[in-house]
Amino acid sequence: MNKNAVSLADELEWRGFTHQTTFVDVENINEPRAFYLGVDPSAASMHIGNLAQVMLVKHLIAHGHKAIVLVGGATGMIGDPKEDAERELKTLDEIAKNKAGIASQYKTLLEGEAFKLVDNYDWFKGIEYLDFLRDIGKHFSMTQLLDREFIKARIGEGGVGISYAEFSYSLIQGYDFLHLFREHGATMQIGGSDQWGNMLSGAQMIKKLDGAEAHVWTVPLITEKSTGKKFGKSEGNAVWLDPLMTSPYKFYQFWLNVDDRGVADYIKIFTMIGRDEHEQLVTEASKDLSKRLLQKYLAYEVTKLVHGEARAESARNVTASLFGDTPFSQLIDEELDMLAEEIPVVASSHLLNALVTSGVAASLSEGRRLIDSAAISVNGQKVTEDQPLTTPSIVKKGKNTFLLVR
Repeated sequence: MNKNAVSLADELEWRGFTHQTTFVDVENINEPRAFYLGVDPSAASMHIGNLAQVMLVKHLIAHGHKAIVLVGGATGMIGDPKEDAERELKTLDEIAKNKAGIASQYKTLLEGEAFKLVDNYDWFKGIEYLDFLRDIGKHFSMTQLLDREFIKARIGEGGVGISYAEFSYSLIQGYDFLHLFREHGATMQIGGSDQWGNMLSGAQMIKKLDGAEAHVWTVPLITEKSTGKKFGKSEGNAVWLDPLMTSPYKFYQFWLNVDDRGVADYIKIFTMIGRDEHEQLVTEASKDLSKRLLQKYLAYEVTKLVHGEARAESARNVTASLFGDTPFSQLIDEELDMLAEEIPVVASSHLLNALVTSGVAASLSEGRRLIDSAAISVNGQKVTEDQPLTTPSIVKKGKNTFLLVR
């Protein structure tokens, strides 16, 4: 189905990009307008929560909207207030490094699209403090901030308190919207549902100071269907888009291992698949869930978007080789290099020695026991005795312990 055969509002509803909005009628989003998405440089990379919002940018552009993507060099110097504690300030060098990383990711994810990249430090660096308080702060009500639940929790009895700097964050972000409205005609801001309050500050500022209408559109928090936990976070570790923070192989594995209950929805959000293709894919996958066709499609497409086709192919080939779908001998040097970054590597001419050297077996006797009990395979074949190893070879113990002999 042609994506333009249905309205943008219907498309966003189908994909799961509709949550809170200031539009009285969601169909109003069908009218092309300039909009912006902002990301603060609180880390050197965006994560998959940010990726969902960038995917929304791609759909808006495809339907005629003009995109502005913002790196928050100014807001990043303060930090968006957390619910339970003050953020630790980043050094200026950290902020500069993080800004460069996020800007580069914007360019990769939106390659081929028309968009404007801006940094809010560029307009804040020249604003005098007293002028800002007089011209902007005077027209910003603190009441709306004090009404927010996390602010009440921070300043209420037993709360940890909140600094003036973090309390001012919403005012600073609100001014971003006002500036982009005045300079670039932006009349909509998009973002995650956790930014709803901050985003409203800008829309209200535009109405109060310039008498104009501006709107906010948020995407819902994406959760794991089986647990209800925030999607992409495990034990406090996010799934990053930077290959140095989450390797392309681990990135691919994350998507490959999402649960069956959520995978069809994740495909709508994180890929540009059309409705007809999605329906066909789901129908085919339902015939045999053990084949994990949906997960394989999702893992490949998102890895290709973020890390490029070559790395997506390598991650797919390495995975297929590890789990017996394709012969290990078919892996090329680049794929062996990827594998070497993920599993132990040893140089050994015999299997038993490799098991002990790598720590897969704690001793020669344990290594012999593993071999005798057929718990070890070499290049996909079960072995029952010690043997010479060719290089490269992949040694596997059980289902998920691997060793590369190289």
